[in-house]
Order: sequence, then structure tokens, then C-alpha cells
Amino acid sequence: MNRVIAIICLLFPLSVFAQVQLKGTVKDHLNPIPGANIIIADLQGKMVTGTISKDDGTFETSVKSGTYKIRIGFIGYIDWEKDLELTKSTDLGPVVLIEETGNLKDVTVVGRKPILEQKADRVIFNVENSIAAIGGGATDALRAAPGLSIQNGNISMLGKSSSRVMVNGHMIELTGQDLINYLNSIAASDIKNIEIISNPPARYEASGDGGIININLKKGAVNAWKNTTTLSYDQSRYSVYSLRNNFFYNRDKVRFSVNAGGKLGNIKGREDLNTFYPNGLWELNSTTKQKQDNLSGGLTFDYDASPNTIIGLQYNGNYNNPDRNDNTIIKIGNQNHTLDSTLINTGQNDLRSSNQAYNVHLITKLDTAGRKLSFDADYFTYQSKIDNNFVATSFSPEMAFQNINQSARNLSNQEINNLSLKTDMEHALKWVNLSYGAKISFTNSRGDIQYYNTMNGGSRLDPNRSNNFDYKENNQAIYLNGAKDFNNKLSLQLGLRLENTQTTGFSATLNQTNKNNYLKLFPTLYFSYKANDNHTFLFNYGRRINRPGFEVLNPFRSYLNSKSYSEGNPFLQPSFNDNFDFTHVYKGKLRTNAFFNVVSNGFGVIFTANPENNTQVISRQNYYREFYYGIGETYSTDLTKWWQTQSMAYLLGSNSKFTNAALNSTPNNGIQAYLNTSNTFSLGKTSKLQLDYFYTSPFKRGLYSYGNMWGINLAVKQSLLNNKLQLALLANDIFNTSYLKNYTSVVNGIKQVYSQNNSNRYFRVSLTYSFGNNKISVKERGFGNDEERKRTN
Repeated sequence: MNRVIAIICLLFPLSVFAQVQLKGTVKDHLNPIPGANIIIADLQGKMVTGTISKDDGTFETSVKSGTYKIRIGFIGYIDWEKDLELTKSTDLGPVVLIEETGNLKDVTVVGRKPILEQKADRVIFNVENSIAAIGGGATDALRAAPGLSIQNGNISMLGKSSSRVMVNGHMIELTGQDLINYLNSIAASDIKNIEIISNPPARYEASGDGGIININLKKGAVNAWKNTTTLSYDQSRYSVYSLRNNFFYNRDKVRFSVNAGGKLGNIKGREDLNTFYPNGLWELNSTTKQKQDNLSGGLTFDYDASPNTIIGLQYNGNYNNPDRNDNTIIKIGNQNHTLDSTLINTGQNDLRSSNQAYNVHLITKLDTAGRKLSFDADYFTYQSKIDNNFVATSFSPEMAFQNINQSARNLSNQEINNLSLKTDMEHALKWVNLSYGAKISFTNSRGDIQYYNTMNGGSRLDPNRSNNFDYKENNQAIYLNGAKDFNNKLSLQLGLRLENTQTTGFSATLNQTNKNNYLKLFPTLYFSYKANDNHTFLFNYGRRINRPGFEVLNPFRSYLNSKSYSEGNPFLQPSFNDNFDFTHVYKGKLRTNAFFNVVSNGFGVIFTANPENNTQVISRQNYYREFYYGIGETYSTDLTKWWQTQSMAYLLGSNSKFTNAALNSTPNNGIQAYLNTSNTFSLGKTSKLQLDYFYTSPFKRGLYSYGNMWGINLAVKQSLLNNKLQLALLANDIFNTSYLKNYTSVVNGIKQVYSQNNSNRYFRVSLTYSFGNNKISVKERGFGNDEERKRTN
């Protein structure tokens, strides 16, 4: 009985005194304004409560009887302010906001947002200001964001490892090339902004040590429809065509959207690897021609069952057929520094993958005191198939045929299914704003590898190189988060997240079972102090976990070619990160940031060369503890009415210690310099030009050292037909210098140097045409099992 009373006291606060309601409708001279801020403060200016207007411009909130300052505002409009004595429920009726004119303090033209916005726990990059992203996908928008990079299918923030990606606040549970393909199915023209969250709050899953990147899609007004079609053409060594269409509808209680798109073409890839064996240098040069064959689509539907309750569903599907032809030449040297022989690997890879994601959700507002409950049920399935045929032929230094070194067919299949349920509660109390929730998820992964020897013209299964692997992971999580504004200067947010995980991996071929169970607590802290209009100080701390992906736990070997294979590690343990971050913002334009991260039980990829058989082994191990730190400046402003700029400069450093005694290597520690600047020039009312430049110095970190990278991009946009048609031209990486190079490691005394360039330099022309009512508003919804979906590579 006491427990029941405690729960009732938690869900229904006792501080319900004489409450009155305040409501109204925010609009301009013609249309309602969704997302406007409604602030209720006491006569000293201290905020008491607040809300935002709905899609139809209406708002409603409750407050104790008294006299208050009411302020209603939206970007590009003059604030509406009034002192009111509220003794009974009051309807303000239509509140008409007037558009600002002339130069603004933080915004140069009416409704134009700054390139970067600094919040307490994130940096917001407004994609609509980036010409370089037009005509591309979400990955192009990410590349345009400051401090983000995409290398080897890995998306990361400056100074961090792989980042998790969200769309509208929900994780995408894919990694590597599958994640890249999914993001390319989202048109950059549909993205409103990108939130870069280096230290996520407790509401988000604790998995992932590289922070969170949240992609927010555009919204608009009610009672309208809109269609946007984007056609683009990319030319590098080969060409790629893309077509994308999005349709939005929003009327009365019904909102839905439909999108579909595809991509056809090819891209060229190049990899170089020099391995310095004791008996001589092996020089590997690999060129590939890979198809860009992608088809994707999605559907969202939401219905207002009542003024306080929304029910809806969502579907996303993605199909890829990125077949690849490989040609790998290995020049084998000897101790006399002359060519001993040449090994040529030719391969044909039939690659197919698809994923389907289903979501049903409910959101209900429980009362006028600010309590809101949401529920999500999600099912996600992923399949991939790889059929790799390769032949390795040996030649003399004069290129005379010697023998066929190896001929094989490698078949690989993987299927992943995930079911998850989660619920979240927003609970506004008089003294603190609480949020709490829970999530459970169930993941099953099954993979099999079949290796066939085709040396004699037939196809004979080799059971010693074949494998079947089943993996199960169950996760249960609860969280509690509290936020408090002490006054208009000081705010504090505390969060705790508890996650319990059970994993089981079974290799049928090896008859080997590995289990792992762990219960961990993840705290977060955010502190914000606004000294005055010019100076704001921010501090945050968070602890996170980095779980191994499903595939890397498979203990068997997957052969890449005759002299290289990759193997997983079923004993791989998660790593943990403690992240500290301090920021000072001056006049909203100059941002000084310093951070310090500690990685415990870190794991990663290790490239090991075996001198006995001259074979390269790609494995994963827990092997290091790292201290990573950095300090930098970001400056964003309008230098003139026609010149908008953002620039970033950072110094980064690391100190690593290897904790795996079996790893025969010495850690690399050093300093890295990073520079980035993006400049947009208005050439007229309908024309813009954008010039971007970045540079990163050579640096050393942990097991690896890296060569320098730099790049220059140039883009032009021309708006036509009253801004309904946009023509954009982009020259990306003009000098072909932004690729990974001199990626060096030394393990067991053997040095390896690696470089990769996958068509970084290209030219793009794109056309985007929109028609309908341009103020359409569609509520987008993410998936509740997004934390699992990212790890399916």
C-alpha cells in the first residue's frame, strides 16, 4: 500500500493550488506560426513556465494565479510582450507577430538563422545555409558540418571515434557502408539542421563513445501539401545518377508523408598497402569499380485521436546491390630490394543488403501541468549476402605466368532481427522538470560463412574455413533526468541511466559458446551560467559504453583475398568513456571549447602481418587505455550583408597506454592541428557562392599515425521560378587531397602503411523542384529500437 501511495505522489504532484489556464493562437498577418516560444515570468523576470505553439499556432499552459510578464517570440519576428494579472483562465485570442526588418543582432536577414548555434548540450549546424549539401544526401550534409568527418565508412566528430546517428531524435541502428547507404536515401534538401551532441543526456542510450549526431528534418505549417523532387548527377572517374521524391500532407487530424528514391552508377576505389616484411617489401595496390545501386522508401502516418493524444506508424525500407569488381596487384620484393614476383588477385563480389523498420507509437498529454507520456514499439530486420569469387595468380618479375596461387568462392549470409519496447514520461514539477523512462530490446543475429575451393575447376566445400554463428543480446534500461533553472542565469541538469545487458554467442562450427552479463550505471551532468549578454559558460560530464558490433564477435575468418582475412573476437569486452567538456560563448559568435576524455578497456582493429606465411590478419582486441584532450575556437558571423563565415581551429592531443601484453607494439602519442573554414557569398537575391577549406596536420594516436589531409570545395546555387527551382553546382575536393593517407602501424616489428581514396574528387550538378503549399508541416517520427540498428554491420 505504501508503494502505491508513493507512486501516486510521484505521478500526481500535490502542489496543485489555484491554477488558471492561459491560451491563444500565434500568427503573422496571414498564417499561424508553429514552434513559437511562450514564456511566462514573474515581475522580476524569472521564468515560471513556458511552452511552444502547436502546428496550428495554438498554445495552452497553466500557472498559479498572479501577475506575470508574458513574452511570445519566434525567429525573424518582433517579440510580443505584455504584463497580465491572471485571476481566471484567459484566452489571448490571436497574437499577431510583426516581421523584423533591417539588420538584426544575430540574424542578418529576416528569418535567416546563423550557421552555428550553441546550446547547453549541443552545437546546431543549419544545413539550409550550406550550398555544398544541395543535391546530395545526408552524408553530404554531414561532411559540410564543422568538425565532422567520414572516412572508411566511419562517421565521427573531431577527436572522437565512431558517432551514432539519429534522425529526429531516434537512433539509426546501422554501421559502416550500410549506414552510409541509408543516409544517402535522405535528401539534404529535406534536412533542417544537424545537432552535434558530444555528450548525450540520460534519455539517450548510453552505447557509443563518439557522441550523437541528430539529423532534424524540415517542418512547416498545417492544412497544406508539398512535393519536392531532386535530380542530381555526379561525375568522378565514373558517373552516378540520383533521383529523390518527397510528398507531405497535413490536414486537420491527419498527417502523412511518402518518400522514395534511387541511385544508379559506379564509383572507383583505390587502396594501397605497403608491408615491410623481414624478407622484403610487399606493395599492394587495389582498384575497385563498385556499383551504386540503391532503392529506398518510407511512409509515416499520424492521427490526432483526441486534442491530447496522437497515434501513428512508420515504415522505412532500404535495398542495396553494391556489386564490386576487384583488381589487386601485390609486388613481392626480397632482401636485395628487387622484385621477386607479382601476385594478382581478381575478384567479383555480388553484394546485397536490405533492411526493414516498422514503428507504432502513441503520445498523450496527461494533464495541463505538463505531464506527457510516449510509447514506442519497434521491429527491425536486416539481411546481407556476399558472394565473393577470387583467383590469385603468381607471375615472375618479367610477368611470365608461374601458377595459380589460390582460387575460391566465399559465401557469407547474415540476418539480424530486433524487437524493442520503450516508454518515456515528461513530468514537470513546481521545483524541477523531470523525465524518466524505460526500454527493453531483444536482438537475434545469425551468420554463416561457406568457403569453397575452386582450384581444380570444381567447387569443394572446405569445412575448416566455413562457419555458422548465432548471437543473442537482450538489454533492459531505465533512466531519470532532472532539469532546474534557478534563475535566468543559472541552470543545472542531472541524469542517471541504468543498463543491464546479457549476451550469448554460439559458433556451431567450433562448438563454442560465450556468454557475458553486465549491469552498469551512466551519470550525466550539465551546468550553464549566463553571466551577461556577452558571456555564457557551459560544463558537462557523461559516462558512456561502447559495445562491440554483432559481426565482430564472430570468431571465424572471412577471407578478403588470398593473402588477407578478417576474424572476429567472441571475448571482446565493451569499453567505457568518461567525457568532460567546458565551453565559453562570447556574444553568441565566438566559442571556446576544451575537453578531456578517458577511454578504459578500449578496443579496436589491429592489422597484424604474419611473416611466416606473409598473410595479413585483421582482428579486434581490447588493448588500450587513452587520455584524449583538445582546445579550440569556433567563430561564426556575418562579416557583411553579403558574406557569411564560420571558422574553426583546434589543437588535439592523446596519451595512450597499451594494456594487452600480447600486443607487441609501442603507443604513439602526439599533437594534431585542425583548421576548417566555410564562407558563403551572396551574389544577388537569387545567387550564392560557397567556398570551403579544411586542413588536418599529420598526427599520432594510439597504435596508428596518420598523414595530413586538406581539401577545397566550391559550390554555386541559383534560384529560379520564384525559388521553386534550385540549380546547384559543386566541385568537391578540387585538388584530390582529402583522402586517408600514410595510415601507419608497427606490430610485432612489422611496419604497415595504408592509404585509401574512394572518389573523393567529383563534380555535381543538381536540380530541386518544389510545388504545392510550401508551408506544409509533417511530424516526423523516429524508431524506438535505433540503438540496436546501428550495430548491424
